[in-house]
Parts: sequence; structure tokens; C-alpha cells
Amino acid sequence: MTASQIEQPADLDDVRASYDRVADNYVEMNLGDIRTHPWLQAAMDGFVASVRGLGPVLDVGCGPGSVTRYLAGHGLDVTGVDLSARMIEHARRLHPEQRFAVASATELELEHSSFGGILGWWSLFNLPRHVLPGVLESFARALVPGGHLIVATHMGDGDIERTEAYGAVPVSWTTHLWQPEQLSALLASAGLEPVAELRLPDGGAGVRGLVLVARRPAGA
Repeated sequence: MTASQIEQPADLDDVRASYDRVADNYVEMNLGDIRTHPWLQAAMDGFVASVRGLGPVLDVGCGPGSVTRYLAGHGLDVTGVDLSARMIEHARRLHPEQRFAVASATELELEHSSFGGILGWWSLFNLPRHVLPGVLESFARALVPGGHLIVATHMGDGDIERTEAYGAVPVSWTTHLWQPEQLSALLASAGLEPVAELRLPDGGAGVRGLVLVARRPAGA
């Protein structure tokens, strides 16, 4: 499935504008640094070890690029993309040695079997429930056999309509909550097999966090 075949979210422009507005505060608050969260860092270190040597890595929804830079510092050939041009401005300023581009998860044209690893690190929860499966399928096809996808998101039931975030900045987006079983089923439907699961009591936004890792089967 290519980006042209994935339905674009109706609120894509509003979400993009919202992240442009919060980008400065997000950077100032240093919220994307996984080194301040030992369990998240451990999950990322496991991902690094699993994809090293498999090919390039794509950080989808990279924000200001702190995780992208962390991965590069561990020897991965990584590129970051984000729907927010302002986030990418910060990423290029803070990490000028890294590659970044402006694009949402639904706008990517990913070649078949082109990545050893893909991240959706707290960057897919704004996608409508009927859009996310197509995005995950595109990620699965873009992975090489044995390649890994790591997804971090907010865990729970229902949706949260956000009107402000990151220092009371006005925003307009929906945080879609997912139960582990629901998201695991979507990954399986995309053709991926489970590798690891981490549940956290606090994943931000006042809700629990969920990290899932899955891989494309070696023979697929």
C-alpha cells in the first residue's frame, strides 16, 4: 500500500498546525529525551540491537529529533520525518548532522523491503482508527525480512479530545487510546509477528503507556 492509497485523515491540517504551535514549548520542556526514562531507553536499546546490520531505519514522527539522534549515536543509519515543519526546523537546528524531512505517516512513499527498522514512537496515536491499519501495513511491507517495528502509544479505551498541550498551548487533535490486544491484532493483520510488549503506568497525557515491538517474519 502506497501513501496515495492510504486515506488522509480529515483533521490532518489541524493536527499539523497544532504540532507547529507546540513545537517550541516541546523542545523547551525536553520531553523527547528517552535517557530520562530508563524503561523507554531499555526498549529502544533492544530495538537498536535487533535492527543493527539490517539496513536503514526510519523514525516516523520524529519531532525535534532526539530519538533519531540517539539511534544514530548507536550506529544506525537513520532518517527522521515529521508532519510538523516547525518540529523539523528544530530537529535540523539541534542535530545538523542528521537527515530529516517533513511528511506525515500517511504521506510516505515507502519502497518494499527498504528498511531494517521503523519507529512510530508516540507518533501514531492521532491517526483515526480506520486509517492506522493501512499505515501499519505500509510499514510492514517496507521492512526487510527480519526487520522490526517499534510502536509507543497511549493505552486505554476511547479517545481524548485535546484542546491544549505542552504548557497550555491551544491545539486541536484527538488522542486515540489503544488496548494492547487491539494494537497487537492490527500488527498481526499487517503481517508482523510479536517480539516484545511493555506497559507503563504513565505514558503522558495522564494515561498509561504502551510499547509494542513486532517484526516481519524472516521468510516473508
